[in-house]
Amino acid sequence: WIYVYAHCDGGCYELTIVEKKSMTQEVVADAKSLARDISSTGHASVYGIHFDFNKANVKPESEPTLKEIAKLLKQNPKLNLYVVGHTDSVGKIAYNMKLSRARAEAVVKLLVTKYGVAQNRLDPYGVGPLTPVSSNETEEGRALNRRVELVKE
Repeated sequence: WIYVYAHCDGGCYELTIVEKKSMTQEVVADAKSLARDISSTGHASVYGIHFDFNKANVKPESEPTLKEIAKLLKQNPKLNLYVVGHTDSVGKIAYNMKLSRARAEAVVKLLVTKYGVAQNRLDPYGVGPLTPVSSNETEEGRALNRRVELVKE
């Protein structure tokens, strides 16, 4: 949109240009909401853990979320979790099953080595595209399906 405001008898003007753009928002999990979800439903979806396409290496921008998971576990010393990797349905199922497991293992490894969580409190699993939370027909839906979940053991 463009807005032109003429003043000073036409000798001056103000020009305002507004460009339409989708709002981007990054939601970072916090220990309190993770605990609430796990307490009420037995699991919590975590969307702040990022991976490169077709890779299992956890990206550095995942650190705030990993810190919150570690905080959750330190605040709840009796809590043991399945760390479950999920993918969208793009690609072959066998590959996605393997990739989701590798991603869950990478998350567990970081929580143990970098954040001091005891290995015996975390079990990694991968379920690939088998439990979508949204349609795989759109990019937005596929993005929601690519997630890590924490499931109470």
